[in-house]
Amino acid sequence: MIKKTVAAIGAALLIGSAAFPAASAEERTVLDESIYDTLVDRFYNGATENDQGANATDNYGFNGGDFAGLQEKLTYIQDMGFTAVSIGPIFETATYDGSAVLSYGTIEDRFGTDRELKDMLSAYHEADMKVFADFPLGGVSPDHEWAAGQNGWAVPSENGETIDWDLGNQDVQDALIDAAVSFAEKTGVDGIRLTNFGDADTAFLDRMIAELKETSPELMVFSSAPSEADFDMSDNPDIMEALRSAFVEMDPDSSGINQLELTEPPSMLAFDDLNTDRFTTGMVERNMFPPTRWKVAATALFTLPGVPVMTYGTEIAVTGKEAPGTHPLHNFKTDEELKEHIADVNSIRNQSDALRTGDFKLLHNEGGLIAYKRWNRDETWVIIVNNTSETQRVDLTEEEIGEGKKLRALFDSNLVSQADSGEYRLVLDRETADLFIVEEDTGLNIPYIIAAILVYTTFVGFIYMVWRKGKQRAQDEKAVKPKA
Repeated sequence: MIKKTVAAIGAALLIGSAAFPAASAEERTVLDESIYDTLVDRFYNGATENDQGANATDNYGFNGGDFAGLQEKLTYIQDMGFTAVSIGPIFETATYDGSAVLSYGTIEDRFGTDRELKDMLSAYHEADMKVFADFPLGGVSPDHEWAAGQNGWAVPSENGETIDWDLGNQDVQDALIDAAVSFAEKTGVDGIRLTNFGDADTAFLDRMIAELKETSPELMVFSSAPSEADFDMSDNPDIMEALRSAFVEMDPDSSGINQLELTEPPSMLAFDDLNTDRFTTGMVERNMFPPTRWKVAATALFTLPGVPVMTYGTEIAVTGKEAPGTHPLHNFKTDEELKEHIADVNSIRNQSDALRTGDFKLLHNEGGLIAYKRWNRDETWVIIVNNTSETQRVDLTEEEIGEGKKLRALFDSNLVSQADSGEYRLVLDRETADLFIVEEDTGLNIPYIIAAILVYTTFVGFIYMVWRKGKQRAQDEKAVKPKA
C-alpha cells in the first residue's frame, strides 16, 4: 500500500503543472478512454437468486456472473485506471457469452433485472465511468423470435449452429436499426459495439450509426471487425498482430510497431480480445514469465497512440487457446504487482493529455528496443521499452529532445541530463520499460525534493505506527499479567 501511495505521489509531482485531472465522462473524447473488456456471466456473481442452476465449474454453461457483480466489483476495475467497461451482449440469450440472442427486446434474466441493470449503470456513472454493450448483427440463436415469424430474414451461418440475418434485406435493416435504437434508449448505455456483421453494406452500417447518434449524440459506436463505416474507433487486426509479435518474447521482431501512428478515427490497441487466444498463452509457450512480459507490454499499451483495450483477467495472466477456455470465471486472485503496474501507467495516461491525445513519433525500433515520444505544447514524454535480453542504451539527439533538458524516469527515478556531446543517454535493464518526463534543467529539482520528503515522512510515519502498536501491546500484556 505504501509503495502504491508513493508511486502515485511521485507520478503527480513528476508531471507537475502540466498534469490535469482526467476529464469527466461527459467531456471525454474516444481517445480519453481506456477500456476493460469482459462478459457479464464470467466476471462476478453478485446475486445468487438469478443463478437458475448456474455452475461456476461448467466452461460451456452459465457461471452466474451478473449486473450486481459488475456493480460490486466496480472499484476493482476503477482502481486499475480504466475509464470504461465493456460487458458484451446482454440480450436474452441461449449461451453464456450472450451471442446466441433470442430477443433484442429483452434483457437476459440470468444477468439480472432491468432495475439491476439501471442500478449498475448508475453506479458506474456516479464513479465517472462508462459502460459499453454489444449488439450482435448475426450469429444469433436459431430460436430467435424473428426466425419463425419473418420468412426470408434468416440465412444459415457458416458454423451451422446459429443463424445470420440477410443484411441486404431492407426490412431486416430497418428492424435491426429500430432494435438497436430502442436498446440504447431503454438502457442508457454509453456505447454500443456492433458485432457479427460480416460483409454488411457500409451504407447500412452508417445509417445505423447515424440513427443511434441521433438518439444520443454522445453515444460511442464501434465494431469488432475492420470496416469502412463511420465508427468512432477503428479495428485493425494488423495492429494487434504487431503488438503481439513485438511483446510475446524477448529479442522479437518489433518491426510491426513501425506502422503505429495517430489515426482518425483512432485505432483500438489490444493484445487479445474475447474472440482470440489469450496473449499470455504465447508467452507461456515460449517459456517467458508472464508478469514480467505483461508489465513491459502494458507500459506500451497505455502510452502508444490509440485507445487501449484490455481483456478481463489479463491482470491475473489468464491463458487459453479458444472459447470457452479463454472465458474463465474471474477468480480475482490477482498478481498485485502486475495489477499495480497497470494502475500506475493507466493512471498516468489519465492525467496526461500528451499521452492520450498528443503527437507521436517513433524514435528508435530495433529487435525489441523501442523508443518513442508523445507530446503537446504543455508536456513531453519519452517512452523507452527494452524488450531484449540485455541492458540497452538509447541515445536521443538534441534535435528530438531540445537543448538543456533533463529526462526523469517515472519508475526507476533515474535522471538524465544532456551530455557534453549533446545527446541524452538513456539506459534500461533487460525486460523493462519506463516513461521519462522532459523537464527544463534549472538546477534545483523541487518536485524531486518534495517527493523525497513525502517518501521519508511516509516511511517514518509507518515506523512510528509500528512502534506505537508494539508499545500498546506491551502495556496491554502488562495490564493483564497476574500479580505474583
